[in-house]
Amino acid sequence: MLDEMIVSHSILVKVFLVFLVGGLLIPMMTAKKPLGFRKASFIYTMIFQAIVTMVAFSGLIAMVTGELGFTLSTIIMIVIWAALMYIEIKKYKLIKIAKIENPETHKLLKGAFIKISAVQILLVAVMVVLKVMEVKGAISIS
Repeated sequence: MLDEMIVSHSILVKVFLVFLVGGLLIPMMTAKKPLGFRKASFIYTMIFQAIVTMVAFSGLIAMVTGELGFTLSTIIMIVIWAALMYIEIKKYKLIKIAKIENPETHKLLKGAFIKISAVQILLVAVMVVLKVMEVKGAISIS
């Protein structure tokens, strides 16, 4: 049962990574439409929050049901989850209040969107690598 929970958590993390990589296309798809960029950013943020919450919930259920305890790796995952949510909310608020009709502002926000998405991908990838290395026995972060 615990193995199934961990597998579902792992699958959700992979879905989340694919979503993050796919999100890099938003600035390119809305290059000529500033208001479309704002709308796409809103939809992206809502889906982002839904998926990342599913990831956190599945991990929490596995931790509690499997009596895995509060290890250092669990704490790191929680911190990364909080950082991802904070970054995404700040990014969306910036896009929401900006005068996006201005071409320079639009260009600046598109660049920021890509850079922030890259940081988010890096955070998730680092956690995945750490967990894989921990499971393989290469490192111990318990």
